[in-house]
Amino acid sequence: MLWESVGDNAVHCFLCAHHCKIAVWERGKCHVRQNLDGSLKTLIYAEVSSMNVDPIEKKPLFHFHPGSRVFSLGSVSCNFTCEHCQNYSISFATVDELGTMEIPPERAVQLALERNCAGIAWTYNEPTIWFEYTYDSAILAKEAGLYTAYVTNGYMTREALETIGPYLDAANVDVKGFTTPFYKDVCKARLGPVLRTCERMHEIGVHLELTYLIIPGLNDDDEQLTQFSEWAAGIDPNVPIHFSRFHPDWHMLDHPATPLETLERAHHIATHAGLRFVYLGNVASAHENTYCPECGETIIERRGYATKSRGKHCPTCGHEVPVIDQ
Repeated sequence: MLWESVGDNAVHCFLCAHHCKIAVWERGKCHVRQNLDGSLKTLIYAEVSSMNVDPIEKKPLFHFHPGSRVFSLGSVSCNFTCEHCQNYSISFATVDELGTMEIPPERAVQLALERNCAGIAWTYNEPTIWFEYTYDSAILAKEAGLYTAYVTNGYMTREALETIGPYLDAANVDVKGFTTPFYKDVCKARLGPVLRTCERMHEIGVHLELTYLIIPGLNDDDEQLTQFSEWAAGIDPNVPIHFSRFHPDWHMLDHPATPLETLERAHHIATHAGLRFVYLGNVASAHENTYCPECGETIIERRGYATKSRGKHCPTCGHEVPVIDQ
């Protein structure tokens, strides 16, 4: 139970780093957890807004069961309010506003198996605020031999991660920028808790990949890119990094798409910082492929979401690339 009573029928939710204190009948910042007469209840258990079979590379997870299919589920709302959100139709909605379908955990696992998926991912909106459902589903998925993955903003607490950690195989964490003002102004959140979640995930053995969406004029300066890259390399030089191209959306229609030169600059900064697997997303380039860090041989070739893997060992020098395969 990731909440506690704090008097006067109010509750303290410590599922995410907002640590909301919620008065009776009110909801937390996520809009989907409500204090019902002194007890905190989820309003979206098994409420699915989005469902699809995706390539695992779409999450993006490049070093985790490459070429596999993953059953992807999303619900509604978010605990961030990012002005550039590309899934705003569900992340800025509430369960009262958006039609959903009820898919209990048992049915979700059954659907994944029926569709010949290797795993289940909770994605599209923030899975942390869907915690009870994803936790119950993850236990059943593991029992059925499926892998599990989060696509997340990383704003969960230590208690939440320690609870689901034994049943969570992989996560792609979206690190949205690398300054406190960016997180405060653009996301209405804090950077520190996100970084701590990433570090803890790696410590407890959750396969970790990081995405950094580069927004011109906001988080694309050399200082932020360097600090992000050095921090990520400090976790592990083998952590895969995905620098993604921004395109104008939601409340940032006045910002241009990320220039290709900026993406190339970010790639150079990250590799110079010691990161060994740096990818560029939302753009076609040779930086979609996985190369042997020792000799440069192509290990996994990607064109869009089509993947051709040569295994974990470099055919030229024999170096083992850190990829969790099937």
